[in-house]
Amino acid sequence: MRATGIVRRIDELGRVVIPKELRRSLRMSENSPLEIFTEANGEVILKKYSPIGEMAKLAEKYVEVLSQSLGHIACITDTDSIIAVSGATDKVLLHKQISPDVEKAMKAKKVALLTEPTELTAEENHTCSSVVIAPIIAQGDIVGTVIIATKELGKQMGQLEQKMAETAAGFLAKQFET
Repeated sequence: MRATGIVRRIDELGRVVIPKELRRSLRMSENSPLEIFTEANGEVILKKYSPIGEMAKLAEKYVEVLSQSLGHIACITDTDSIIAVSGATDKVLLHKQISPDVEKAMKAKKVALLTEPTELTAEENHTCSSVVIAPIIAQGDIVGTVIIATKELGKQMGQLEQKMAETAAGFLAKQFET
């Protein structure tokens, strides 16, 4: 655990303000869910909650099948990072922060077909020539995306990849209803 040197008091309603600088660096907005943990020594730990991260094992198997079926890179993300990946680049992308392009497509709440070179992660060097991004929307909230992509020049994603990504996103969203 890394010390920040920031001290805050609990107000009369039991609230604690998380400083703007921390919220910005951790990519937290006003509705970001937090998971609360306690330690035996009295520590309270706040962690960004990723509902899709709870399904990491299922997500790993799903992207493996998608990638094998389509012959492309397949990823599942939460709202911040890639939680499962299969395909040409395999595990290199795992746990990397999503790019602004992916974030923008996710927030649009509809399937996006990007035919221009697109970065998958915030770190450059994961450029794909064509990408399909389908948001996973559970109970009205965006919880992540399904991404199908190729790095092969001249290859373009089409209706099949769009439908597969949309189907995968719909299936994963349904998992939150049970």
